[in-house]
Amino acid sequence: MELLATENAYIVKDGYYCLWFNKLDGKIEAKTSYDLVDTCDPICLGKIHAVIGKFQIPDSEPRLLVVKQQSLVGHLHRLHPVYRVDRIAVLPLSPTELDELDLESCEKHHFGVDSEKLGCSRQPRGLQKKWSSFRSAGSAAALRIKHRTTKEFKEKEKFEKRILEELLKMFNDADSFYYSPTADLTNSIQRQCRMKLDEQQRERLSWQRADERFFWNKHMLEDLQSEEQDPSLTSHWLTPVIQGFVQIESCILDFSENQQSDHDVPPGTEPTRFTITIISRRNRHRAGTRYRRRGVDKDGYSANYVETEQIIQFGEHEASFTMVRGSVPIYWSQPGYKYRPPPRLDRTEQESQKALDRHIAQEVAIYEKVCIISLVEQTGKEKVIADAFLDHIVELNNEDVTYVSFDFHEYCRGLRLENVSVLVDAIDDIIHSMRFCWRDSAGIICEQLGVFRVNCIDCLDRTNVMQTALARAIMEIQFRKYGLLHPEQVLPVSCRFLCQQLWANNGDVLSHQYAGTAALKGDFTRTGELRFAGLVKDGYNSANR
Repeated sequence: MELLATENAYIVKDGYYCLWFNKLDGKIEAKTSYDLVDTCDPICLGKIHAVIGKFQIPDSEPRLLVVKQQSLVGHLHRLHPVYRVDRIAVLPLSPTELDELDLESCEKHHFGVDSEKLGCSRQPRGLQKKWSSFRSAGSAAALRIKHRTTKEFKEKEKFEKRILEELLKMFNDADSFYYSPTADLTNSIQRQCRMKLDEQQRERLSWQRADERFFWNKHMLEDLQSEEQDPSLTSHWLTPVIQGFVQIESCILDFSENQQSDHDVPPGTEPTRFTITIISRRNRHRAGTRYRRRGVDKDGYSANYVETEQIIQFGEHEASFTMVRGSVPIYWSQPGYKYRPPPRLDRTEQESQKALDRHIAQEVAIYEKVCIISLVEQTGKEKVIADAFLDHIVELNNEDVTYVSFDFHEYCRGLRLENVSVLVDAIDDIIHSMRFCWRDSAGIICEQLGVFRVNCIDCLDRTNVMQTALARAIMEIQFRKYGLLHPEQVLPVSCRFLCQQLWANNGDVLSHQYAGTAALKGDFTRTGELRFAGLVKDGYNSANR
């Protein structure tokens, strides 16, 4: 994509499609490249990779967010590229001075024979300095200088600077945002399969089928969703960006690694290659960080809500299993700045019950059946939350909801985190009855019948360990259904290690987004054992939180 600029507009050109951003009124309009014919001397500022959307601080000028650096994560379903946003650029949608963008050079314009005709210098920085020389009208500039002397303007300027710094930090330093120009990252494989069978859904545009819970830049692209725009042109630019985590890895299923007995390697068994993918999607509703966002809101959205999908691809077959995490969906908080302040209930039982009912209704509407796994302590500071959660679930009395309580710290006392297998064994019948989504080139073979909703207090460390254990159990079931794993066989060491690595990476990224540090207990999630170095790291991260 090429980023062009005129005196009154920024223009993003991607082949036949063009997107115009008016500097005077901040409006966005989708056009074709033929409209560039009437444009007077556009300046090429460089290359970009995607448009995130328009961002505006109240009582301030709108700004355009574009992706200037990205990394290829892999190919989803072996066809669709998935990119991680590494760095963004922010452009003011006003006739003001433009800061250095440091964009990648556009070979077509910066080094082409028509560069002088387009008003571009051969050096990108020279281009940007030339563009920085543009000024607004004299009267507007004089008025701006006058306002700068006032205290009100300085405070506003300071506030805007802080917001922009946090915005840049969120995108440039966290490795948290992902997008695909051709695949739907917001919907699980099962939801996508169902939409293909729904005639009404098939008629909708691709961005209209996106799950709005995870469409993080939906509000930024509102102008393009207007009925006044041409859908055949706008759909090219409406690319959902998710916050969360994506990792795609290839692995070889080689049973020769298990040398316990000859039974582990049946005659004729050959190493088999498969792909494992983890996609975590953070809900854009009730977003916020630890201690500042807890519990549920009046619309039923819980804090730190993340849907995670594990996909195993073997040949033409894809097996998907989805789990969710989210804060205990009642009104509660954890005020104070001391280490692990005690949680407290904030509103009446009736208000919390109403919010929980709404939250569970949303979960059941999407996933049909919900198995809640609460890892909250049954004694001590967390007891007030555990008791209230159980009481509200009993009051709910919904046949589609199963509630499982597991005091993680009690069962895994003394750093015996492997005892989480006690819970996995106890809910083995639920795991098998829930099944998983399985499809091939002909369509869907079976569906996942429900979802595990795992939570602790933060929905981070204990939840990561639990979800990793569930993912491994599901993975073994899927390989047995594929016919790649015999009933008495266990996964090869390399497969178990890769699965643990992916889930540990997922836990670290989600923890950074919510708490600002890597996940605790990550050493166990990553290697299957706790070491002294991991304990020291946990202590350091816990203090930083």
